[in-house]
Amino acid sequence: MSSLFSEAFWSLYLYIRNFISGSIARYQKLRWFGKLLIMLLIVFYVALVVTFLVIGPDTIFQYFFDLSQVLRKMEYGWLILASLIVVASFPPMVGFTTLLSIAGFAWGVRGFLLALPAALVGAGLSFLSMRFLFKARLHKLQQSNRHWRALDQVVAAKGLPLIILIRFSPLPPWVYSNALFASITSVKFWQFMVANLFLSPKILLTVFVASRIAALADRDQRGQMDLPTEILNYSSIAVGIIIGVGTGWVVYRLTQEKIRSLPDLPRDVDEAAADALRDAEQGAPLLRDFSPEPEEDDVPLETSPPSRQKSLSPDRTKGRP
Repeated sequence: MSSLFSEAFWSLYLYIRNFISGSIARYQKLRWFGKLLIMLLIVFYVALVVTFLVIGPDTIFQYFFDLSQVLRKMEYGWLILASLIVVASFPPMVGFTTLLSIAGFAWGVRGFLLALPAALVGAGLSFLSMRFLFKARLHKLQQSNRHWRALDQVVAAKGLPLIILIRFSPLPPWVYSNALFASITSVKFWQFMVANLFLSPKILLTVFVASRIAALADRDQRGQMDLPTEILNYSSIAVGIIIGVGTGWVVYRLTQEKIRSLPDLPRDVDEAAADALRDAEQGAPLLRDFSPEPEEDDVPLETSPPSRQKSLSPDRTKGRP
């Protein structure tokens, strides 16, 4: 058991280290406009954390509870929240999980019936719009980026099961995952939407945890709550978070292992595909091209031995030495 935890912490350390070094490298390649956007985003998140610490969680949760009750009492409050969930599905927007939580705050577990359709519509529109708007860049990406070309081939080889596994993985996040699948030409729209349906338990869990937090966030409800009920609510929140984080981590690890161990594809293709998926965790490739310099991986992918499978680069015919 101790070795299992050690391996998990070591993997987490490597991921964080690679994420930070990769992010710094990409930031240094950005033009001034891209750097400005990144700095504004950092300032926003720092301000968010400072606000949370200064104001306090009780006040913030009470604010979200009051806001959710205003939405619930409005005639078209459900439509406003659903529209915001749809908009939050387009990169680089933020707040998707927060909006799902507000659905749980306002309508309890029944908020799932609002959150799921809105999330599906938002994901579908995001996928279609990016496929259409970035068609030329997508073609260029497939021709020049060996990692992305490898990921496209891997997804084409495994089909819907791998698409579902990647979609259920917590990384990349929802909004960038929409752009990720729009970037993979082998992913069909119907496959993407079917994979989204498998996220229903994850969305339900988010709404459920939020509904339990709502019961504790409101001062009036909290004051009338007896000790067993309060313990039950706290326990439900803790169990829900543990299930969500634990499941997400396991699925992420399984996804990486699945991609790296495909028997029908060359080893270098598997590794390049896994690298492409990891790169997507830092932002969708269709949206991060602010750099005047080519990416380091924008070179043709070496081919595999003819006995295994065709190369991703049709102009290369020799295998690795």
